[in-house]
Amino acid sequence: MIRANPWALAAVGAAVVTALSWPSLRHPSSHGFFRFFALLALLCLVALNLPHWFERPRSLPQLLSWTLLAGSLFPAISGFLLLHRSGQPSAPDPGSPLMRFENTSALVTGGVYRFIRHPLYAALVLLAWGVALKSVWWLPATLAFVATGFLVATAKAEERENIARFGAAYREYMTRTRLFIPFIF
Repeated sequence: MIRANPWALAAVGAAVVTALSWPSLRHPSSHGFFRFFALLALLCLVALNLPHWFERPRSLPQLLSWTLLAGSLFPAISGFLLLHRSGQPSAPDPGSPLMRFENTSALVTGGVYRFIRHPLYAALVLLAWGVALKSVWWLPATLAFVATGFLVATAKAEERENIARFGAAYREYMTRTRLFIPFIF
């Protein structure tokens, strides 16, 4: 059986994330700039805790971990599909830090977006904490906090971009929805 080195996989993942994020890295105020660092923290977290993925399968941390990991699927999948179907995405302008799926021309407020403004980032927060619980100690917790902090910064930067793009409609949408957790935050 061939075992992959988790840090080698993280390095490959970091190279891919860097390549995809390169336009955003040239725009430090863009949401993609902050998302890049959140994704790097997530890659490090996965590499760190991958060896502990199936240890003590019936322990409370593992059960909570699997609950968070499973819970991350719904906002990720439904959020992405709604952006694709209802957001009317198009190719971004040359030099834009946006990726095609996030370059929407219609404000999406249905489905999961009826309750939270950033389901894709909420899914990444759930993923970070689910992975952190695979082996509970200070370093994974720190990486999960770092990833969460960068994801909040990502969402805040994206909100500035959405206000510039959609104006009053987005401001009104913000008054009736939460950032990541329905009815709470």
